[in-house]
Amino acid sequence: MSMVQEFPAGVFASPFRPAWWLRNPHAQTLFSTFFRQLPKVGRERETVALPDGDFLDLDWHLPANWQDDRPLVLVVHGLSGSSDSHYVLGLQASLARQGWGSAALNCRGANRPNNLPRAYHAGSSDDLQQALLHMARRFPRAPRAIVGYSLGGNMTLKLLGETAADAPVFAGVAVSVPLLLPLCADRMDRGVSRIYRRHFIGTLVAHWEEKMRHLERAGNREAARRVAVQLQHGPFRSFWHFDDIMMAPLHGFRDVHDYYGRSSSRQFLQHISVPTLVIHAHDDPLMSPDVLPHAGELSPSVHFELCRQGGHVGFIEGGTPRDPRYYLERRIPEFLLSRLPPVK
Repeated sequence: MSMVQEFPAGVFASPFRPAWWLRNPHAQTLFSTFFRQLPKVGRERETVALPDGDFLDLDWHLPANWQDDRPLVLVVHGLSGSSDSHYVLGLQASLARQGWGSAALNCRGANRPNNLPRAYHAGSSDDLQQALLHMARRFPRAPRAIVGYSLGGNMTLKLLGETAADAPVFAGVAVSVPLLLPLCADRMDRGVSRIYRRHFIGTLVAHWEEKMRHLERAGNREAARRVAVQLQHGPFRSFWHFDDIMMAPLHGFRDVHDYYGRSSSRQFLQHISVPTLVIHAHDDPLMSPDVLPHAGELSPSVHFELCRQGGHVGFIEGGTPRDPRYYLERRIPEFLLSRLPPVK
């Protein structure tokens, strides 16, 4: 039975094939982190003020041949990532070769401590909306698109579903998305995935500790105290525990179940109205196949591309270990270009 027959309408078998020397899902997931030589992308940092008194950092890359009526893409990193993540820099370089500009978002607290107790989380679609509104104000003639990876992909799909026909972009892409957060949290408690969990939670706790000290230095002792009280419940040995103690109470959720229920992006797929590509690997070590959408959960605007292999934000398709080829950096610009509205 073919992959197309195994899954519901709207889910398609991907043409991606992993490099012969990189077929293991963990190797696909980790290769770029340890071995990729990052592309040199000249960027301009802009700090954007938010309505609640906080800020976001955008790292702009506008190629020399870009004009203000050419497309702009907002690129959103994943959990414990930033605008310096290899997949962000790689996509910005690839978009520039197409003559497109981009802005890489640093979510709240990702690259430096922010000024409020809240940080970014799986449901932070409001911050993506603010970043896109800022891009529209700065370059009103430029068509806009959005690309999100992993947790950033979850935020992206949530935003596109919430805004539906009023989405502030002509197209979107989401890669390796934890579509159902409870299932992904469970997956991270099993087998080799516990190594990833330990890394993620360790990085996040370090960020929260740094934020606590930043808030104290800024004189916001009450906010620092709120963070300190929650940190005292550590060590955190699962995402269920971490998200129940740190993320839910500091971001207005009743508990971890409320957080996961309201933030999981699979429920928003049926409401998306702009062309959207979702790329997912069946062997992703951070989630189980049960996260895949069921029949009726995909709107006609969503093209769900399922790869048999690829790991988590891996998708290295060929070349050699010294000169690999990155499928995402070919496929994503190709998709966005095909969905670009005609010039009026």
